[in-house]
Amino acid sequence: MQFNDLGLDQRLIKKLHHLAFDKPTEIQKAAIPVGLLGKDILASSKTGSGKTLAFLLPAMQRMYRSKPFTRRDPRVLVLTPTRELAKQVFAQLRTLNAGTPYDGALIVGGENFNDQVKALRKDPMFVIATPGRLADHLEHRSTYLDGLEMLILDEADRMLDLGFEAQLRRIHEAANHRRRQTMMFSATLDHTDVVNIASDMLNAPKRISIGHSAEEHTDITQRFFLCDHLDHKQALLDKILETENYNQMIIFTATRADTDRLTNELNERRLKAVALSGDMNQTQRNAIMSQFERDCHKILVTTDVASRGLDIEKVSHVINFDMPKHAEEYVHRIGRTGRAGNKGDAISLVGPKDWKSFKNVEAFLQQSISFTTIEGLEGKFKGLKPAPKKKFTKKKPTSAKPVAKKTQAKPQAKKKMDKRFYDNMAVGDNVFIPKKKKPASPSAED
Repeated sequence: MQFNDLGLDQRLIKKLHHLAFDKPTEIQKAAIPVGLLGKDILASSKTGSGKTLAFLLPAMQRMYRSKPFTRRDPRVLVLTPTRELAKQVFAQLRTLNAGTPYDGALIVGGENFNDQVKALRKDPMFVIATPGRLADHLEHRSTYLDGLEMLILDEADRMLDLGFEAQLRRIHEAANHRRRQTMMFSATLDHTDVVNIASDMLNAPKRISIGHSAEEHTDITQRFFLCDHLDHKQALLDKILETENYNQMIIFTATRADTDRLTNELNERRLKAVALSGDMNQTQRNAIMSQFERDCHKILVTTDVASRGLDIEKVSHVINFDMPKHAEEYVHRIGRTGRAGNKGDAISLVGPKDWKSFKNVEAFLQQSISFTTIEGLEGKFKGLKPAPKKKFTKKKPTSAKPVAKKTQAKPQAKKKMDKRFYDNMAVGDNVFIPKKKKPASPSAED
């Protein structure tokens, strides 16, 4: 199937050919025809499957083929969980709407609020935003969504995991009218919160599931190494950097302090590394990502802030210096390599502190994972034994308290009749009064 077979406008077909997009991906084949019909979509696909074009192409077709509901409000709103992903979507949009009057605005946190107000006052037809910052603009009445035609939620599961449910519902209420089309994309449709919010925001959606988020990436070679401690991890990382033939590499760590420490050590060895963390302002993050994309740096050391949204074809290796807390994040991390048909390598270092996370990843991938070793750097750590299950012994059913037997009272002995008649007891009709004995008279002898 070609893009010509999907019913797209010829102006879009020409742009796609110019951008060297000839064959649609599986998610694009399934989602684009439904999106062109104006129906709501609830879709899931693994990372790197091309879902950005799956929702941008129907949105652009709407611009070409239909009139706006209003002249001032944005026609299409795309929400993403992170600034980096919003930037990636915005960059893809700019390639599609170049030379057209269908301009867009990027509204994300960390950038000047007043500059964004000015951009919104120009009435852009597309708005690419993070939910927190857009909710702030709704609160300050910088923009309105009464005339919104398409609401698109990219990686809805991640937005909910980051705690944006209240903001998403606020945006939904601001654009809640029957003519709105809603598309929701998620890594999985089994996410409880995704199901709940989809039932409120979508109207009879078409469910599309392409692959499983835990499905193995055939273009990515995955290797796992057991480590005894932090120094052992560092030694393995040094060996990997010496022996692997990499183009560009992303190293994921657990904390911001680790990113700075590793970056400094790598730069001391002149390996051209740069750190990216969530505490940087947007200008710093933009500069770092721009330099990495232009190949000014060979290694990017980061936390999970870069696990989604980065689409850089030159990244050949991903290293999990620390395993992610959530198993789903592992899939998104390694998905930064092996993109656009290229081959990639994913290497994970598993120490005692990572063992629980590793077992969660193994269960999520639904496969048994074996470990690789490097000669001379074999470790003693072989994994943690599962905690022994507590043995629950059936308690003997406690019978009810025995009812005390009623002890029959001993029959009281019958009182013997007092046969003495000193008390003038009545006996029949006659009353017998005993005579008192006279004391004996003293004898003469006394």
